Amino acid sequence: MTADPEVFLLERAPTPIGLMLIVTDARHRLRAVDWKDHESRMHTLLRRQYGKNAIVLRDASSASPARQALAAYFDGELRPIDELEVATAGTPFQRQVWQALRGIAGGAPISYGALATRIARPTAVRAVGLANGANPIGIVVPCHRVVGANASLTGYGGGLHRKRWLLDHEQKWSRFANPCDSSE
Repeated sequence: MTADPEVFLLERAPTPIGLMLIVTDARHRLRAVDWKDHESRMHTLLRRQYGKNAIVLRDASSASPARQALAAYFDGELRPIDELEVATAGTPFQRQVWQALRGIAGGAPISYGALATRIARPTAVRAVGLANGANPIGIVVPCHRVVGANASLTGYGGGLHRKRWLLDHEQKWSRFANPCDSSE
C-alpha cells in the first residue's frame, strides 16, 4: 500500500524579473522557489527530491509567509527571507551546502571555492557547484550569491540575467560593499 501524496501549495508572484513560483507545505515550510519560465525544472527537482507521485501541487488560497517575505525582499528588505523555514529532501551533502548558502550575507557573494572551504571540503568545488544546481529553493537558499573564482557570473538555473539582477539588488540594499569575498 502506498501513502497518499503530500499536498504542497503553489503561489505565483510577480517580481521585477519575472513571475515567481513559490511552493510551501501545510506547515508553511518553503519547499521550492523558481521562475514560471523554468517551471519544468522546478517540477523535475521536486520529483527528484520526493519521488514521482509523492506530492500534489494545489493552488494556495492565500499569501503564505514565504510569499510575503519574498515580496519584502524584492522591495529592498533582504532580512525577512533569512527567517523562513525551509524543508528539502536532498542528499546529506546537498543539504550541507544549502545550509552553508543561507549563511552568505546579501551583498557579499563568495566563490565556489570559498563555499567548499566553509563546509570543510576545500577540494569539493565541483560537487558544491552541482549541489547549487540542484537547489530547489533559489533566492531563500541563495545559490545566486556564489560566483566564479574571479568574481565572474557562472551558472544560475533562473538565467544569468536574473543572477546579475539579484546580486545588484542585494548590493544596493545591503550594508556590504565588497563584490566578492574569496578570502575564506
